[in-house]
Amino acid sequence: MFDASTSRRTFVVSTLAGSAAILAACSGNTPATEAAPAAPKPVILVVSFGTSYASSRHNTIGAIESDIREAYPDYDVRRAFTAQIIIDHIEKDTGRHIDNFEEAMDKLVAEGVKEVIVQPTHLMDGFEYTDIKNSLENYASSFDKCVLGAPLLVSEADQVAVAEAIKTSMERYEDGDTAICLMGHGTEAESNAIYATMQGIFNKLGYNNYFVATVEASPTFDDVASAAKEAGFTKAVLRPMMVVAGDHANNDMADPEDPESFISIMTNAGFEVTCVIEGLGQLDAIDEIYVSHVADAIASA
Repeated sequence: MFDASTSRRTFVVSTLAGSAAILAACSGNTPATEAAPAAPKPVILVVSFGTSYASSRHNTIGAIESDIREAYPDYDVRRAFTAQIIIDHIEKDTGRHIDNFEEAMDKLVAEGVKEVIVQPTHLMDGFEYTDIKNSLENYASSFDKCVLGAPLLVSEADQVAVAEAIKTSMERYEDGDTAICLMGHGTEAESNAIYATMQGIFNKLGYNNYFVATVEASPTFDDVASAAKEAGFTKAVLRPMMVVAGDHANNDMADPEDPESFISIMTNAGFEVTCVIEGLGQLDAIDEIYVSHVADAIASA
């Protein structure tokens, strides 16, 4: 993880010292000055919920991490997941361990890292983001600089940029008859309001064929089916409004055998349905927002 530094002993032998000095140096009896060990590089810790779907993990979380690494070559970019069940699943399946947040932070403290930027890949400041924020406070005194970056949808500018990025990625389905239906996770936290906010952003931009639903909160799948039908659409394309396209995308959204899935509800409502299994982290424009949040975090301290 760290660039290894090399030290070289240089001996200057006086002509007056003669061979005795040379022998002393060779025998190790003359103290040599060691170069001080290099200070650990500052760290950007990218914290994600995680996914057990390897391809999505690489194409979404991995893509965000790669863009951050490219933008900040002087930083050591590391990974942590917050979902322990996913960490355990990956380790059991592949033998590879991914640190949870506390494990990653404990390592930084043990290594003597002085600067850490924690950049979550969460969409909003919900329960998980708050948990990271609260946990990070326990580590703040261990670093000279310890900053938490913002989630994806922190400002209206970010929300507009995300809506535009999704719109660009879905233009191939724009035919006047198709409703583009986005599936977010949903939360009991107050931050669930972001989904209504994003619906308002799409409408404000004139993208009236875009509809936002959630798996676990509101708006519901039924809400979107009713709204799209009332608007006169006959076809629907479903895609996750989540960083990764993992379990929720493959099962809650796209499983035709599950009567409560998004595809089943839209099909039963009379729509011709297509599913796009693609996480937001696969969109370059989305990844650039996370990079900009890292920049803001670095500049804030």
